[in-house]
Amino acid sequence: MDPQALEQKMAQFHEFFTIKHQLNVNLIPKSSDFIVPDEANLNQHMPYAFQIAAEMSSLESQALRPLRNLGEHAQELADYLNHQSKKIDLMMSFILQQQDEEKHRMHCVEFGGGGLIIASPTSIEAGTNVELKIFLSEEAAGVFCFAEVVKCTPNDDGYDVYLLFSSIREEDQELLVRASLHLQTLQLRARAKQQHNDKK
Repeated sequence: MDPQALEQKMAQFHEFFTIKHQLNVNLIPKSSDFIVPDEANLNQHMPYAFQIAAEMSSLESQALRPLRNLGEHAQELADYLNHQSKKIDLMMSFILQQQDEEKHRMHCVEFGGGGLIIASPTSIEAGTNVELKIFLSEEAAGVFCFAEVVKCTPNDDGYDVYLLFSSIREEDQELLVRASLHLQTLQLRARAKQQHNDKK
């Protein structure tokens, strides 16, 4: 990849906030003649579990939204629905974990709305298209998408592979953005608590 194209793609990668966090990811390199589907045709390649996970998440948020306008009387109903939602999340998380294939499993070390960085034992050539399954256990969610290897740099244990999303549903990209911000909040709270304990 020529330096100008690399610079442009890395700029796209960094358009979104990223967070250092480990996630399980399934990565399958595609052949050089593989045509990456556009967002409209992505569902044809997507496992059914990932399709229904996104639909359930959307339905859940739509169901809870009207309750915000009902005031105090809706609190018990909202609590009940939140408990039901947690049960569904647990079931969805279990279903998605069945999609995690050990032979394709790698570990993401950093992710955001534009892409992710994978720790790989072997080098993957820049320009390679890959199929990704991203498992967000904290969110009881998963994302299926395609990405392009834009950079591969050696480290002490292997390689850092930079992946830029090339075909991803808008709602899944939003999910990754929300997840990265949620995890940042948790990390900041944990750090503040640790600092508070250290002062005691």
